[in-house]
Amino acid sequence: MKTHLRIRLLLAVLTCLSYSLVEAKASRPAEENDEYAANYASQPRFRALLHYEPGAEEAHVQFDKQAINFFRRLTYGDGWTLDVTTSLADYPYERLKDYSVVISLNAMPGGKSQREAFEKYMENGGGWMGFHASAYNDRNTNWPWFNRFLGCGPFYCNNWPPQPALVECNQEHPVTVSLPQSFVAPASEFYQWKPSPNENPDVEVLLSISQKMYPFGLKDVVKWGDFPIVWTNTKYRMLYLNMGHGDEAFIDATQNLLFVNALRWVVSQDPHGDPFQK
Repeated sequence: MKTHLRIRLLLAVLTCLSYSLVEAKASRPAEENDEYAANYASQPRFRALLHYEPGAEEAHVQFDKQAINFFRRLTYGDGWTLDVTTSLADYPYERLKDYSVVISLNAMPGGKSQREAFEKYMENGGGWMGFHASAYNDRNTNWPWFNRFLGCGPFYCNNWPPQPALVECNQEHPVTVSLPQSFVAPASEFYQWKPSPNENPDVEVLLSISQKMYPFGLKDVVKWGDFPIVWTNTKYRMLYLNMGHGDEAFIDATQNLLFVNALRWVVSQDPHGDPFQK
């Protein structure tokens, strides 16, 4: 009897030791599992095309110039290639398709040929990251596809003058998972849309102006309404960010992180594979 007890006790001890070894191995640092913790690029991981309009209103150009410097700094070490243009006229589909993402700073494709090239690019897996007026459209825009692409209606209203705003995050998306639940975004003019992106089941809203901001504005006052400012239409590889007015957009570390996360996420969804895994 004592022998059986000893055997059972020994088996119990061995079982506990086995579990402990498995857990210890699982919790060991990656380098102890023969995996290197970093993934260094031996060549640029992807190409991006940045588009802006130098003849736009002054506050938009201020943002654009700062954004160009911001994104250029992110290329340090040749981790990726950034090309900058003031016109998409020289970028038919055959050239656009070589880019993993188009970054639009307060600028849209102009004219029939540019619009058709952009539509084809996006319909075939292209990536887009648009800021502020790059999505502005109204009854005079006459581009129905663009509203389907954005996943919302045309411009409805805005606050004025530019001011900081309390924004609330949907933290269930890779772009916002590392952001706080809410933060105060730097001063900007923010657009409201009608119908709202939230009314589209294919749209995932990531950031919205807090309802605590109402009434919102000093000259032009937004009194109420759903107010998304960052979202993705899940039918496309795209992300829209409403920031982009004036020279204060890059003074806040949280908002800068949002921009970096947005770029990384759009690029990581490339149908040719995630370049950050290569």
